[in-house]
Amino acid sequence: MDVALTEAGVILLATLFLFLGLGIWIGFALMLTGLVGIVVLPAVFPSFNAFPVEKVLGTAVWQAMASWTLAALPLFIWMGEILFRTKLSEDMFRGLAPWVERLPGRLMHVNVIGCGIFAAVSGSSAATAATVGKMSLPTLLERGYYRPMAIGSLAGSGTLGLLIPPSIVMIVYGVAADVSIVRLFIAGILPGLMLVALFSGYIMVWSLLNPRLTPPPGPRLSLARKFAESGALIPVLLLILAVLGSIYGGIATATEAAVMGVIGALALSAWERTLTLTTFRNSLMGAVRLSCMINFILAGAAFLTQAMAYTRIPAAMAAWVGAQGFHPYLIIAALTGVYILLGCVIDGVSMIVLTVTVVLPIIQGAGFDLLWFGIFIVLVVEMAQITPPVGFNLFVLQGLTGENILSIARNTLPFFLLMCTAVALVTVFPGIATWLPSTMFRN
Repeated sequence: MDVALTEAGVILLATLFLFLGLGIWIGFALMLTGLVGIVVLPAVFPSFNAFPVEKVLGTAVWQAMASWTLAALPLFIWMGEILFRTKLSEDMFRGLAPWVERLPGRLMHVNVIGCGIFAAVSGSSAATAATVGKMSLPTLLERGYYRPMAIGSLAGSGTLGLLIPPSIVMIVYGVAADVSIVRLFIAGILPGLMLVALFSGYIMVWSLLNPRLTPPPGPRLSLARKFAESGALIPVLLLILAVLGSIYGGIATATEAAVMGVIGALALSAWERTLTLTTFRNSLMGAVRLSCMINFILAGAAFLTQAMAYTRIPAAMAAWVGAQGFHPYLIIAALTGVYILLGCVIDGVSMIVLTVTVVLPIIQGAGFDLLWFGIFIVLVVEMAQITPPVGFNLFVLQGLTGENILSIARNTLPFFLLMCTAVALVTVFPGIATWLPSTMFRN
């Protein structure tokens, strides 16, 4: 790489980490770093052209925000917020427990399957872990299940909220990388099911190896009784089928399906008599706060992206990586390590918007599909949810259990390693992510 470009890249990176280290909001930090790229770098390096800041800022923010696809983001968040305040967690445990009583590990599978179901209506990892955990964890511990395993399985399974569609992180990546949100949602189905199978499989193997740490099974229930216990879950499952089915069937766009999801969640909440003025206001304000935070980060990232594009740093880095002749798997391994390290200090949305500008040219140059890379990056962001000290799922579990965050991270380590296995499988067999969308959109 050119010396000036290398020095400019170091300056921008150091500036960004300086602002983040000072505790400045990530959106502001991104914008201020972009300002350095537009104003300071042309003054320091004569080879860089100067551009009018106000035009670049206005254009970048407008292009980032004026997206019909992005309108799905606050709606899916609101749907999750509404359901978070219903009796869904109680219904989920009561409805799933009879079906897993005979599996090795028994009720610990409720954590995995319950998180998978709630992930399909939430899109948020933290909300998934909190909703399932507030009912399943006290019950598991009260019945004598092994505490580290109960906590670890919940923290790990909570990350499914990012992979199983509709996913907030997928929407952010799709907007940032200009990849179809619908295709990303479809691509996340098989990897999500694979991760559920890995988690449940590990629980079964662990239980068979440690039979004394699993309480004896409860009384057998008839098939009719099992269906009766699961009746409360039917409305939620119908809502999932309606929202995702309308997307996959081509009946509605992601945004239109999100509107259906909000209406369905409100109707379900009213039917369960949990819809009050207070819960409505709290769910709406919760969605507004999170949506504004994400949109502000996206706006700052768009400005920084423009600034970096004018400096030609991403293109130069992609050309340099291509000239070195690195094996594609080596590039993926290096990116996995970088994302795991980033996950120790910043959240998943910020990880994506911070890196996508620099990483995408490298990924395209190495011959990877951007749709596949979207699933890869969601998987590594999932891993970041359970890495200390900033793993959000660890904070959720700390609030539920009162345990030290490092102790919770240690309990979650087996599930972190299973996610590493999932990343390896998706990398070696990319069809796990790309086969379903390519089949559905063949014509």
